[in-house]
Amino acid sequence: MSRNSSNNIVVPEAKQALNQMKAEIANELGLTNYQSMDKGNLTSRQNGYVGGYMTKRLVELGEQAANNGLK
Repeated sequence: MSRNSSNNIVVPEAKQALNQMKAEIANELGLTNYQSMDKGNLTSRQNGYVGGYMTKRLVELGEQAANNGLK
């Protein structure tokens, strides 16, 4: 399976919600001002935690929606 070299936004309205979720999760992990900080100064582990917890939360939301009959 080939990878597309560009990331196409399927639902543009979701970008702000995802950025908000990213900021909330980073704050929960003790990374204050995550939106404005230089991510290059963070360790791979710190950046990975933010993405990992975002994925975990999105999967949980999807499972809840599926259990409630929403698609």
